[in-house]
Amino acid sequence: MYSNSGHFNLNLFNAAIVLLPLVVTGCSFSDSSGSISDSVGSVSDSSGSSSESSKSNKEKKYDNEVSDYTTAYVKSSHAAADYNAYLKGISDIAAKRGIVNWDQEPKTYIAIGKGLKKAGIEGVAYETYRKNFANSDAEKMKNIQKGYESEK
Repeated sequence: MYSNSGHFNLNLFNAAIVLLPLVVTGCSFSDSSGSISDSVGSVSDSSGSSSESSKSNKEKKYDNEVSDYTTAYVKSSHAAADYNAYLKGISDIAAKRGIVNWDQEPKTYIAIGKGLKKAGIEGVAYETYRKNFANSDAEKMKNIQKGYESEK
């Protein structure tokens, strides 16, 4: 009588023999490609252009996220908006992006201004949001205005 379990074990063994070199090669390939990218990264970082590029890319992502969050928040909020909840959301975005003193960064308020413009906020509503998001700080309100005016 013929046993299927022996045949199954043989097939499993053959599959393992065939796959083992692929797995080993795949691991060494990823290790070598990692070291290549590390080398390229360190060379380009020494020139300064790569780190500047990644920094500006990081800042753009932060600016876009703050702007988009502001737009969404304003469009979904009602007359009695919870400004503390909004600022907590900005704080969370900044923390995710590694920005510590977000509330002292002009770029935060410029991005807020862009978000207000994208949301189509004007007049008294704009002034109310601007004042509350800036906590009535004149410099922060100026940066919100700057962002608002820069958005097309």
